[in-house]
Amino acid sequence: MTVTVRYTCPHCNAMVSLERPPDLADRSVTKVRQPGWEYASPDDPDRESADGIEFVCGEDGPVTDLEGEPVAGCGRPFYLNFVRYEQGVELEPEPPTYGGPRFDFMR
Repeated sequence: MTVTVRYTCPHCNAMVSLERPPDLADRSVTKVRQPGWEYASPDDPDRESADGIEFVCGEDGPVTDLEGEPVAGCGRPFYLNFVRYEQGVELEPEPPTYGGPRFDFMR
């Protein structure tokens, strides 16, 4: 069984739809890759075992606006990041690339 899930391009707000299993472990959608994470393409049959999915807006299938009307998409990449665990502990991206201030410039 699968469900249709819609993700919003953070560059242009276009929506992309993807058939996924119902037990989702999505963390975030970002404009940049999480450092050290491996991404699959939307049509990869093993995409659920990757660290996330890399989309190219408008090139990985049809995209729509928020009302469902077809749009062209902007052609820029964006990334769906899954929740990752190591020995039962949820891993944070290093450095985090979603929300909040970053202080890694002090290193």
